[in-house]
Amino acid sequence: MKRLHVNIRVKDLQQSIEFYSALFASQPSKQKEDYAKWMLDDPRVNFSITKSKLNGSGIEHLGIEAESPEELQELYQRVDKAQMSMKDDGETVCCYAKSTKGWVNDPQKVSWELFHTHGDSESFYAAEEEGACCGTSGSTCC
Repeated sequence: MKRLHVNIRVKDLQQSIEFYSALFASQPSKQKEDYAKWMLDDPRVNFSITKSKLNGSGIEHLGIEAESPEELQELYQRVDKAQMSMKDDGETVCCYAKSTKGWVNDPQKVSWELFHTHGDSESFYAAEEEGACCGTSGSTCC
């Protein structure tokens, strides 16, 4: 079963953690100095917040997290069927997780991340030294 993913850029991480912890009646399942994530079952969502490195805040990107490589391939096939072009990042590290992922923009240019997570990482993203995240097209990631 797939899980909806929502990532929001926030100006004050601690204040946002307190708000979302109260809203979800749950503490984050992962928390770092610049990131927090809740893996919720009701509603079934992977909800994360990232301290904004930009001036803005708000929705960073949406996504669908697949529970298996087969589900991820199914999502990629759906993108092909919709005749949208997808950027395939393959195996990567992003948001303190190892995953396989691709990115597609919907007709309104909203970034959608399609991914399967298969491990944890101590790094926010693999290309930290290079200053890029996940190879996303315009996204600051997760």
